[in-house]
Amino acid sequence: MYRILLVEDDRGIAEAIEEQAKMWNLEVHCVQNFRNIMEEFSQVEPHLVLLDIGLPFFDGYYWCNQIRRVSKVPIIFISSAADNMNIVMAMNMGADDFIAKPFDQSVLMAKVQAMLRRTYDFGASVPILEHKGALLNTGDHSLTYQGEKVPLTKNEFKILLILMENKDRVVSREKLMEKLWESDSFIDENTLTVNVGRLRKKLEGAGLTDFIATKFGEGYIITSEV
Repeated sequence: MYRILLVEDDRGIAEAIEEQAKMWNLEVHCVQNFRNIMEEFSQVEPHLVLLDIGLPFFDGYYWCNQIRRVSKVPIIFISSAADNMNIVMAMNMGADDFIAKPFDQSVLMAKVQAMLRRTYDFGASVPILEHKGALLNTGDHSLTYQGEKVPLTKNEFKILLILMENKDRVVSREKLMEKLWESDSFIDENTLTVNVGRLRKKLEGAGLTDFIATKFGEGYIITSEV
């Protein structure tokens, strides 16, 4: 089932879209926290985003730009501000389509279905892992925090991926080494220590302090605890 992230603060419109989408076998997640839409974006991993322009705290253009920093997911603007300037601005920000309010629900769903067919007949969605505001894109192997990309080596990406996939669980040094080098050959444990140390410095330099914790005698962990 395709997942849609609906960024619409008018509850009446949001509920109507959600009800209509169920008839088309689409799963809709209505954003609740308009201060941090990216957190819900990373949790839902949507196949498509429906995005209004006029929103609390930050407008739709801001969130479109934030999404485009980490994902190529299709974005359709839905707004009553449908003058040429707003439509052009939306498309220039990275939107794939613009539908003016008020709209017919069946027309909206038909456009959504067409966009999903065009996008996903040729490939699957790109999952994004999130922790403490950091977004790890497993499609292009990038890490983004507060709108800035953090450069990662191949091994650094693998370490983060393994730890984020096992969030709140200790990953042993042996398992990390096995996944990193995928070899029965002996690898000096100091090599892993060096890789983790360099990764930590990069994370701290980006503002992500204490992102990876060491469990002495056990391994490493990324924890949800504050």
